[in-house]
Amino acid sequence: MEGIILRGIGSFYTVRSSEDGGEYVLRAQKKLRRTGMKPLVGDRVLFVPGKGEEEGWIESILPRKNELVRPSVANVDMLMLVLAPVPLPDLMMIDRLILRARRGGMTPAICVNKTDLENGLPEKIENEYAGSGLKSFYVSAKTGDGLGLLRPALEGKVTCLAGQSAVGKTSLLNALFGLAMETGGLSEKTERGRHTTRKAELMTFGDALVMDTPGFSLLELEDDLPPEEIADQYEEYAALSEGCRFQPCLHDREPGCAVRRAVEEGRLSPQRWERYRKLLAEAKEKQKGRYA
Repeated sequence: MEGIILRGIGSFYTVRSSEDGGEYVLRAQKKLRRTGMKPLVGDRVLFVPGKGEEEGWIESILPRKNELVRPSVANVDMLMLVLAPVPLPDLMMIDRLILRARRGGMTPAICVNKTDLENGLPEKIENEYAGSGLKSFYVSAKTGDGLGLLRPALEGKVTCLAGQSAVGKTSLLNALFGLAMETGGLSEKTERGRHTTRKAELMTFGDALVMDTPGFSLLELEDDLPPEEIADQYEEYAALSEGCRFQPCLHDREPGCAVRRAVEEGRLSPQRWERYRKLLAEAKEKQKGRYA
């Protein structure tokens, strides 16, 4: 039978069958371990159900279209980046996640939660990511505002919720699908999030499959990321690149750069451009280290 891994605990995996919709608890065949492929949440697998007291087995893992290392999940269609007024948004982390999503064939989107707390974050996000091609949703898990637009965006996809701890990822799932999962909130001493989600799990709501994952912290760029590929993943920069004097242009310090001109004229966010330049410098440093 074919199915998808919903969760893994120890050496046991819960798989939902795509044939009968049933859930089966299985172990992985030893031959999988010998290939070095560990089953991940989101993996499409072929399995044999158990009979009576006999255990069922995962026989093989079907080819993955993408994979995230932290959290360890596979076959994500959409990476939903959740922000909130508190804790203070880490937009550098968001930019890293957008980059990682686009390189991995995932569609990134932004969801600003806690819009019942008025502080101008929706307007800031609109300005920061103008022209980026990102879909943005503005919601409140507390009041229900905006959930009617977010819910249909999840249908027919495997979506991974990502973001800092305490931005309300679990609260969003509770509000969207009528759940009652434990939520964390902020530590009173540090104003940092307390982790309540400890393992990745794929939850099913009709034809929407959603992963609630542990809060992300600082992410490094992949070692094999060429600096010029970073520029390609910024849609608002790619749209202007033909107007640059030099080709290809990294949109950094080059004279006659159309992106830099757009930033200086206020058509693009200077803060996002400065974060982009930091990512570019990081990629250049890694590249230098590889050939040293």
